[in-house]
Amino acid sequence: MHDKDIILKVENISKQYRLGTIGTGTLSHDLNRWWHAVRGKENPYLKVGEANDRSSKGNSDYVWALQDINFEVQRGEVLGIIGKNGAGKSTLLKILSKVTAPTTGVIKSRGRIASLLEVGTGFNPELTGRENIYLNGAILGMTKKEIASKLDDIIEFSGCERYIDTPTKRYSSGMTVRLAFAVAAFLEPEILVVDEVLAVGDAEFQKKAIGKMQDISRSEGRTVLFVSHNMAAVKSLCTKGIVLEHGKVIFNGDSEEAVNFYLTNESRKIKEDLLEREDRRGSGELRFSSVELLNYEGQNVKELLSGHYAKFRFYFETIKEISAENLVFGVVFRDTNETKIADFYSDEMGVQFHNVIHNGFVDLEIPRLMLRGGEYTLDIVVQNGKIAVNQIDLLHNVFVFNVFAGNLWNSSKINRATNVALIEGMFTE
Repeated sequence: MHDKDIILKVENISKQYRLGTIGTGTLSHDLNRWWHAVRGKENPYLKVGEANDRSSKGNSDYVWALQDINFEVQRGEVLGIIGKNGAGKSTLLKILSKVTAPTTGVIKSRGRIASLLEVGTGFNPELTGRENIYLNGAILGMTKKEIASKLDDIIEFSGCERYIDTPTKRYSSGMTVRLAFAVAAFLEPEILVVDEVLAVGDAEFQKKAIGKMQDISRSEGRTVLFVSHNMAAVKSLCTKGIVLEHGKVIFNGDSEEAVNFYLTNESRKIKEDLLEREDRRGSGELRFSSVELLNYEGQNVKELLSGHYAKFRFYFETIKEISAENLVFGVVFRDTNETKIADFYSDEMGVQFHNVIHNGFVDLEIPRLMLRGGEYTLDIVVQNGKIAVNQIDLLHNVFVFNVFAGNLWNSSKINRATNVALIEGMFTE
């Protein structure tokens, strides 16, 4: 492809943030920066700072949210940007959308960029849906006539026709994101930037939105930048992919290869001793230490047949004294696209805990593991009661196991390519 086909070029983009309360001691830093600039020297604070690893405590007041990002996007391509929370995806999109400026580096783009970064960004809550369409169009550089010609299509696609003359402050988050996406997609920007906002919409709208993004890239030759944790959506929608980790690009290539690299890279990081993991969330009174998969004979295994007995044993340690009365243990099964297949919680299974010893374990027994053949990972959680915000310990991607296709119903139909799972299980103390 010729250089003229490159619609977006990112060169040596870095973004540095200062931690803590901004304003304390910054005057001296500003004077120091100014003094270096007067003498024609480099900003002294660009040499300090650590990679943006939110799970570990650092020694510097400065962190690099992004470091030396380089990539090109060609006209009509759909670029998937993937990585864990805190990898720098949203910071990159904010820089591309000119919401914030990079600390170093330049961005070269051709044409208008429309961004969907957060629900309702750019909407005035006091204005009606119709008025906000005109406002967003004007921000994107459209004339009133151009906006009016697209108005009916935007309203119809958003499904908000009944509420279009109601102030958007009365819209639900789902309605707001529907209207915002419709505006961004139909007002024909050369580059459409979409963050994880589509997760707010229902399944029907997500399908519609992904279809629309495919249309505008394939039929209309416009470019889409797409951030999502839904690996299946990235594989099906994107043509290229980049993987971010701690603010750096660790892979750049074909979208399917990017997804496979990301998932394999995450699997390699699984530690046998979960107490060493620093990416956990929760209040921390109790912490998981390891996980085992046991078969019917009680043997420690890494694979099972579809339809066979399985027991997942979660070892834990109590770090502080804790009441067991309201403890709820949970487990989530995910496929290779990180799509949630099933989850189980001890309270739903009628199990109540009466006391917790310092070192113990909880068993999840599944008489028949009704999962299709394939590779799966586990997330595990313990929380205080039913509400997820009361998490005590939460770890993603703690265990990888294989399920081999089994002849469950005297035929192989249960192991078709689609992902459907029906699991019955029982939590035991």
